[in-house]
Amino acid sequence: MRDAATVLGIIRERGRRGLPLEDVYRQLFNPALYLLAYGKLATNAGALTPGTTDDTADGMSLKRIQAIIALLRQERYRWTPVRRVYIEKPHSTKTRPLGIPVWSDKLLQEVVRLMLEAYYEPQFSVHSHGFRSGRGCGTALREIYRTWKGTTWFIEGDISACFDSLDHDVLLSILRENILDNRFMRLVENLLKAGYLEEWRYHQTLSGCPQGGVVSPILSNIYLDRLDRYVTTTLLPEHNRGLQRRRSATYMRLEASKRRARKAGYQTEAQLLDKEQHATPSILTDDPDYRRLRYVRYADDFLLGYTGPRSEAEAIKTAIGTFLHDTLKLELSPTKTLITHGRTAAARFLGYEVHVQQADRKHTRGVRATNGVIGLRVPKDRLRDLCKRYLAHGKPIHRTELLDDTAYTIVRRYALEYQGYAGYYRMATNLHCLGTLKWVMETSLTKTLAAKFGISVRAVYRRYHARYESRNVLRTEVAREEKAPLVAIWTRTDLVRDIGADLDDSPPLRLWGRRTELVQRLLADTCELCGAQERLEVHHIHALRDLKQPGRAEKPVWMQVMAARRRKTLVLCHACHTGITHGKPRRHSTDKSRITGEPDEPKASRPVRRGADGKVRAAT
Repeated sequence: MRDAATVLGIIRERGRRGLPLEDVYRQLFNPALYLLAYGKLATNAGALTPGTTDDTADGMSLKRIQAIIALLRQERYRWTPVRRVYIEKPHSTKTRPLGIPVWSDKLLQEVVRLMLEAYYEPQFSVHSHGFRSGRGCGTALREIYRTWKGTTWFIEGDISACFDSLDHDVLLSILRENILDNRFMRLVENLLKAGYLEEWRYHQTLSGCPQGGVVSPILSNIYLDRLDRYVTTTLLPEHNRGLQRRRSATYMRLEASKRRARKAGYQTEAQLLDKEQHATPSILTDDPDYRRLRYVRYADDFLLGYTGPRSEAEAIKTAIGTFLHDTLKLELSPTKTLITHGRTAAARFLGYEVHVQQADRKHTRGVRATNGVIGLRVPKDRLRDLCKRYLAHGKPIHRTELLDDTAYTIVRRYALEYQGYAGYYRMATNLHCLGTLKWVMETSLTKTLAAKFGISVRAVYRRYHARYESRNVLRTEVAREEKAPLVAIWTRTDLVRDIGADLDDSPPLRLWGRRTELVQRLLADTCELCGAQERLEVHHIHALRDLKQPGRAEKPVWMQVMAARRRKTLVLCHACHTGITHGKPRRHSTDKSRITGEPDEPKASRPVRRGADGKVRAAT
């Protein structure tokens, strides 16, 4: 049986060479793929979230993998309808549906995702950045910043309810072009049509990839890759022409007149001509022989930059809308699909404002280097929304939900939140505006600490003030025995603009490394509590803090083991796992010795007493 890296490497090579996939369903019988998938999913926050049944990652074992493979061999595996919940959209009062599959379906979906990603990743467009390894918002924004100089119009694309509107027939027809295995295609088709339960009522899924499904991101990328191909093979060649714009005759005349004036000694006239020249474009801004169209997509959001007249930009927008409607059965949102002039307004993309800079008076080494350069800004309404989370009636306020936490946890939480905001907007030209957010968050932090300890804000500064790299910060620490203390600092993040280094978007030679430590422990085939080698299962907990049980005199042995190793998983035999789950762990003579290295104390004999009838009874 081949290991997972070899199987996925073969699939990837076929995708790179454009060869079809045949007999791919048989690869689902390889346990190594499931162990790789388990290693990727086990640490996810949703691994213990139940779907429509109690099937979660808790109790994971090799036997469960074999059970899934046995059903697949007989083509009897049936996808369970997902449990649908609604979650709030970021920075909005609207909600979106989220599907929560059962654990067995998650595991099998991850195996399918690994195979599809290995095959299709080499074929995806370089302009696609969403849900791809080594790519993300940063690479998409850097591509715009570095290659879109001189753009005139921005075409913002927004597909209405994209993930809920993907046509199943279109998606399956795209997959069938390269996957020549009917059994695998039936498995994917049944997944798409598995349905969902909402308030325990069954509903069919007639279209779309449920958000929350493990395999949904790769399926949506495969679907929207058709849009990428249409833009790159049809629209880009059609609207790109000319190597560079022609020089402006007016600018050249001013240059010649300025030189003659300086040569003749008329310095005042030369200065006036130089000033007029600086206000005149050096090239033809409306050169009919020069056109440029650029494109970038992240998930269902895409942006096009066009250099040319607005009428042609309108035609490009119409062509994309027609292609989406006729070929992919999708619709552009009429209110969110906009055409924006880059120098007078800004387009919105991935939380940034994208605009074209224009500054005739700013010169770098005698050149107007700023004109035409793409600028990325933090939107003002976005900054207000970030500040609003820490304000009440327009003033910073303490956060009541954090008052029960320790000072270390409070400071660290504020620091991480601010670090996330500043890190995401580090490419913005107006990054300095986050100084307002920093002041709001710092005031809220100090008020939270003051409310927790019943002291004044000034006392908070006196208690937690420290110097870090020659600047004033708030610092707290938690001492630990025989370990370095835990330190939280507000805030060590500097507001320094950084476009960032180029990411290596070429696929690495080896995408799938060695087995994770958890998989190795499972394959060791030994119970980590009693040493038994029978029916091993993995016990999962949500977080290490779940091991803290105040008021309990002595923790059970399994809690001591997990706390000592600082692990959220424990490989157990079936008997130990059942005992822990039901609160009656099996007693073992080796339990204490496995932790402390000391032999267990002998069990005291139970006292006995005789009843009136002379029979022996155990003492209570």
